[in-house]
Order: sequence, then structure tokens, then C-alpha cells
Amino acid sequence: MHRSLCRQTVPWEAVIALDGVGPERLPTALASDPRMRTLSVPRPVGAASARNLALNLVRTPYVNWADDDDLFPDHAMAARLGALEQAGVGWCAGWSEDLHPDGTTTLWRCPAPPGRHEAGDVWTYWRSPADTIPIGPTTILARTELVRAAPMGGLVQGEDYMTAVGITSLASGILLPLPVYRYRKHPGQMTAQPGYDQLENAAREHAWQYGRSLRSLLHREVLSG
Repeated sequence: MHRSLCRQTVPWEAVIALDGVGPERLPTALASDPRMRTLSVPRPVGAASARNLALNLVRTPYVNWADDDDLFPDHAMAARLGALEQAGVGWCAGWSEDLHPDGTTTLWRCPAPPGRHEAGDVWTYWRSPADTIPIGPTTILARTELVRAAPMGGLVQGEDYMTAVGITSLASGILLPLPVYRYRKHPGQMTAQPGYDQLENAAREHAWQYGRSLRSLLHREVLSG
């Protein structure tokens, strides 16, 4: 992840949430990079809480969530930042790729189609909780105030479904037809651990219901106004 950030063509700063471990665990390359800032959470609190606490330290105008075992293509930041600022929208996203151990990739085109989406429209491409989520959470580059208004959900997993639905429900945005994130597939990833599937359906149901309710409430406010 750090190496991929160093290849980006726009300025960046990263906040690393250390969930229950100290900064001595950081690799030297990260610890010596002034663009890397850390939050050491004194006890393990889980991905959702650690990420939300790290959000307190963000001082850049835009935010992109990421996992430490993944990476960004070289064009990821510049392409989305340019499209976002040119259109004057709240967020810009793209497609993602699975990066396999042998170095090959598999492209994932999310259900939401490329182009501009008005607030709340992305959720409509999530037909039911059992279906694939409508947009990749880590493919979204969004204005910081928007991410603060729609942070990670308080779930033990699927917390990123909540932020994706929240961000795209509160502001209009653009989905680019190009991959902007690579998920590194390996045995140690959280989704590959025993028992992960036990709560997946419930997490999807919660996030889906959140999106439906949020869209309904916002549309009623627009219509009544």
C-alpha cells in the first residue's frame, strides 16, 4: 500500500489506525515517511471503530479508505480527483480488481453503471441485501466533510458497506469506468477467515436497510421543501 501511494502523482497524506498495537510495529519505511501519520488505539476495537477514530486526524480535503494489504494503481488518485473537482460533486469512484498471488488480476465492474449519479441513486442498483453491493467502498474518493457525515458503520464486518451507501446517498458523484483499487487476495485476509460468512447476510441486510431508509427520508425532505 505504501509503495503504491508513493507512485501517485498528486500530494497525499495517510493516517494509519493501529488497532491495539503500538507504533513500533510499523515498518521502517512507513515510520520514516513524514506523510504517514498514526493513531495507536490502546486496545483492539475492531475495524469500524479504529477507522472512525483515525478519521479525527484527517486534515486533507478528501478521503479514501484503504486496507494495508491492498494497493492503488498509479492513476487512482489523479483520475478521480480531476473528475471530482471538474464536476463539482461530492465523490468519485471507479472499478476494482482482485490481485491474485500469481500477479494476475480480475476486474470487478460494480452494479452501479459509469457516469454521474445523483444523491441516493447508487443504492437503487442494490436490488436486495443478498446481491452484490452497488459500489466498491474503497474505490470512493470523497470530500472529507462528506465522509465525516457518513463514516464507517458500527458493525463487526461490512462496516464499509455503510460508508459507501451513506456517502453516495448524501451527495452526487461520478463513477469512472476504470479500475482504481486492487484487492490483494491472500489466505490472511479478513474475508477468508473461518466464520466470516456467519454474519455476512446480517451485515448486508443492515446496510441495505440503512440505504433504503436514508434515501427515503432525504427524498421526502426534498419533496416537502
